[in-house]
Amino acid sequence: MTVQTVTPKRRFRGKPRGRDLVPVALASLRQRLGDERQDPSLRRRDLLIEHLHAIQDAQGHLSLVNLRALAAYMNLPMATVYETATFYAHFDVVHDDQAPPPEITVRVCDSLSCQLAGAATLRAELEAGADPARVRVVRAPCMGRCETAPVVEVGHHHVLYATREGVEAVVDTGHFHPEAILWRRLADYREAGGYRLLADCRAGRVTVEALMAELETANLRGLGGAGFPTFKKWYFVRQEPGPRYCAINADEGEPGTFKDRYYLEREPHRFLEGALVSAWAVEAEALYIYLRDEYPGLHRVLAEAIAELERADLITPGYVVLRRGAGAYICGEESAMIESLEGKPGKPRHRPPFVAQKGLFDRPTLVNNVETVYWIPLIHEKGADWFAGHGRHGRQGLRSFSLSGRVRHPGVHLAPAGITLNELIEEYGGGMAEGHRLAGYLPGGASGGILPASKADIPLDFDTLQEHGCFIGSAAIIVISDRDDLRTVATNLLAFFADESCGQCTPCRVGTEKMLTLLERDEWDVETLQRLAQVMMDASICGLGQAAPNPVLGLLKDFRGELAAQNVIVKG
Repeated sequence: MTVQTVTPKRRFRGKPRGRDLVPVALASLRQRLGDERQDPSLRRRDLLIEHLHAIQDAQGHLSLVNLRALAAYMNLPMATVYETATFYAHFDVVHDDQAPPPEITVRVCDSLSCQLAGAATLRAELEAGADPARVRVVRAPCMGRCETAPVVEVGHHHVLYATREGVEAVVDTGHFHPEAILWRRLADYREAGGYRLLADCRAGRVTVEALMAELETANLRGLGGAGFPTFKKWYFVRQEPGPRYCAINADEGEPGTFKDRYYLEREPHRFLEGALVSAWAVEAEALYIYLRDEYPGLHRVLAEAIAELERADLITPGYVVLRRGAGAYICGEESAMIESLEGKPGKPRHRPPFVAQKGLFDRPTLVNNVETVYWIPLIHEKGADWFAGHGRHGRQGLRSFSLSGRVRHPGVHLAPAGITLNELIEEYGGGMAEGHRLAGYLPGGASGGILPASKADIPLDFDTLQEHGCFIGSAAIIVISDRDDLRTVATNLLAFFADESCGQCTPCRVGTEKMLTLLERDEWDVETLQRLAQVMMDASICGLGQAAPNPVLGLLKDFRGELAAQNVIVKG
């Protein structure tokens, strides 16, 4: 008997896997972003986040229909577009079975400074009075306006010193008090001698070596947190083969810090001159500025200032590239910022190689903080000894302290490096707020640890706080008083870290959530908390996970009596 083998007819899929592309959505996208068939540069991967912003700005959310259209537009996998859109807090991705968000979004800042000013109560009041069909009320991380706490964002406008009545009036009427940013324009800045240093550098009257020597004498260090000597950064990047890039990190998301915003609002051209000089020093192909999305007013200011430079032929059009962040604290870490500039989720890279070797577009990249480059023209104008000549208690230089919390006069205070907290509060902050007595302070924002009032005479500067388990970071000082609940302080800080973890590494992703759970208990197990903290510090990829336990360890070390008085049982 012969058995015939019948080969089944092969079936081919009639269409690709996944949902259909809606042609109308793609046509609409081309109308909004430009026709990528005529201009292929619009498909560059590093434009993905900018394109996502353009869609959300126009429609208030990101539908999957538009994400599929964007994937086709940029010739990217849908998974890549979706992963990036869902990584950032400011992108509202709406699935096919979901309704779009309400017309108005009210974001209530819940950073520690705003929490101390009553943000939790304010949020509850706003939620109770909101029409859910028209308004949604959500929590939000630090908005960089801690001196005007509590802060609320309605749409893309800030309401300062927010009250329920004030926010509801904005929601009901749609009327905002526009941000009054009085910045010095190009003509006035040049009349006062601005851009003279840049001209001298380009003309060869000032050499890179001479300027690096000035910065070394002035002891200018990275003022975004790490404190690495600026001249050394220049040197290391210059040793790498070109082409090179320069990137300025203006994503100051550390709770309690707002100094970069302060300087950009007043002197954007001084900042731009310092940034352009830095780019000149490393012969950068382009200068990128990564500005946090919480500063829409500053985006307009910088865009106008850059346009002024282009019209005056001080820079080639397109040399300075201004990019928006999208709500991710982790992008304050330099390699995460580089990833975001490339249009990707802002996840820190493993090191080595360092960004000075392989940074933006895999090329050597100089990364500096806003305030760091802001000082370069002034140091050259007034002399390195002028800058280094300031200081107290054996320290050198000036520091811009973002002071908030329980003080009479919160704000940015330029003070000598090495000033103590007691001196800073009395001489610059107007003393403690009425009815409050100093209990402790965070010397470097949420990640910088916490110190008791008994240690308020330690000089505040780089390298002076490490022996106490703290660091100055970006000099974000948050003052807490005897009327503040320490458990609330601890859980506020750990909730922030848990929310902002990029999720890439287990010690940070799981560790922050586990530590938050442990802190919410009535009894704190010291051994468990310390073991968990050690794992996070030893094994986390970047500074977020490594620094997240700092305030908890500080409370366990110096605040046992205060915790007991507030009914927190500390065991061990």
